[in-house]
Amino acid sequence: MSDLDKISSVFNAKIDSVKTKDDLQNIKTEFFGKNGQITLQFKTLGSLDPEKRKKFAYNLNKIKEDLTSQLEQKNIEIETSEINEKLKNEKVDVTLPFRPYRQGKIHPVSQVIDEISSIFSEIGFSVAEGPDVETEYNNFTALNTPEDHPARDMHDTFYLEENKKLLLRTHTSPVQIRTMISSKPPYKIIVPGRTYRCDSDQTHAPMFHQLEGLHIDKGITMGHLKGCLDYFIKEFFEVKNVKMRFRPSHFPFTEPSAEVDIGYKIEKGKIVIGDGDKWLEVLGCGMVHPNVLRNVRVDTKKYQGFAFGIGIDRLAMLKYGINDLRAFFEADYRWLSHFGFDPLDVPTNYRGLSK
Repeated sequence: MSDLDKISSVFNAKIDSVKTKDDLQNIKTEFFGKNGQITLQFKTLGSLDPEKRKKFAYNLNKIKEDLTSQLEQKNIEIETSEINEKLKNEKVDVTLPFRPYRQGKIHPVSQVIDEISSIFSEIGFSVAEGPDVETEYNNFTALNTPEDHPARDMHDTFYLEENKKLLLRTHTSPVQIRTMISSKPPYKIIVPGRTYRCDSDQTHAPMFHQLEGLHIDKGITMGHLKGCLDYFIKEFFEVKNVKMRFRPSHFPFTEPSAEVDIGYKIEKGKIVIGDGDKWLEVLGCGMVHPNVLRNVRVDTKKYQGFAFGIGIDRLAMLKYGINDLRAFFEADYRWLSHFGFDPLDVPTNYRGLSK
């Protein structure tokens, strides 16, 4: 029996015993949550051979649709049962105002993290995670950030100790240090997560979400970096052609470093990504600095690679037309009802990320 058949068999056994909405939610989380059995199967697609991947993805989507249909049917049965029970025991005051049923929605940030993970899993990246509270060494020193660099200043960083040895991470890059220290090359990871800086306005927040990408192996070049980002931008914005340019920049942990701009135009008051005579900065990247590799004891004569950093909140704003970052964190149900996503609609490359 295959893994997918086992998952289906376990699900069928559990769905029959569901009696309440709490039971139903537990099953949803077990199979479709962030670390659910179906979700984890989607994350393995990137490691499969193309032929096996196509067949496996077809079977996986088929099982997902079947399980989703059973969940929806069970939800209807439970609601009907609850209504019938209430009708037996309660009197309905028809003069009271209507109170609509509200279904929860997936936050745009969570949606975009799932979309990005789905895209990079297709080309062999795995997802790594790390703590929000970091050491000064992992956050700055190991990443080749000088002692007098402005990023270390109290105005930018939330320090947790007077000696500045512990802090809230200012980027997700420390996870690449943790990954390289704890294992041997090659490395091919993405790192989504929360980051913290002393900043707050319409386009900045003291807590925001960032994604780090790292690929270290033999013979990696800027050409690989460009191809990787070109693929990602086309898949994420769901367009066939994208104008992209690399502008020289500087980051302590990469050399050479670049900012990536993509072309866009304004149509009917909306940003259209792809072509156009305007440029929009979307991420920073570069080849990992040899000092960073030496700090984690990777042989720079054998290995080199690239890294990139993406603002997840910024991408969500661009793709879904959200004009104020602060609304992400205000817990307004009306806003989430408008910009949120179906909780069972897991993003995949095969049927469209945001559909």
